[in-house]
Amino acid sequence: MKSRAFVPEKLDVAALAHDDASLSGEWPAASLQRLADSAAPEAPASGWPALQWSLHGETRQPKGGKAQIWLHLTASGQVALTCQRCLKPVHEDIDIDRWIRFVDTEAEAAALDVDSDDDVLALPRHLDARELIEDELLLALPLVPRHEACPEPLAHVDDLPVAEADERPNPFAKLAALKRGGSA
Repeated sequence: MKSRAFVPEKLDVAALAHDDASLSGEWPAASLQRLADSAAPEAPASGWPALQWSLHGETRQPKGGKAQIWLHLTASGQVALTCQRCLKPVHEDIDIDRWIRFVDTEAEAAALDVDSDDDVLALPRHLDARELIEDELLLALPLVPRHEACPEPLAHVDDLPVAEADERPNPFAKLAALKRGGSA
């Protein structure tokens, strides 16, 4: 039997699992547009190291049930995001190790996903694994990226320049004068 060639952008997950096959590679970070859009302006994705990924399909046969299709996804890389404290680039390592179970319908996936710790998806005819990996990388990004200790000291409130008082009179001062019976 000749082995099949699998392409990540048009992956037959059922065949990958049936063959107990694996697929791996690396992509330039800049080729994943949505991930590249999260880059700090001073550290664009074109300067990031390549992202490593691997997929392994597996068929599991539970006792008394029908065969289950599983996909083991791993990915890792380093991204540069904007630190929310000092607004300088902060390098974050991202590592993903996830099992995904595939079922026949969206309704079945929704029902099982509620009760399961694993991700459950409806089995597509062809899966764009590149898009799935990018989705998982985006979900793994920190919500608030920041350095453990910022490279430059942060400005204290006391060090910030004080704004000059407005030349306009305070409208509430006029109102208070009117209430006291005086003129404005």
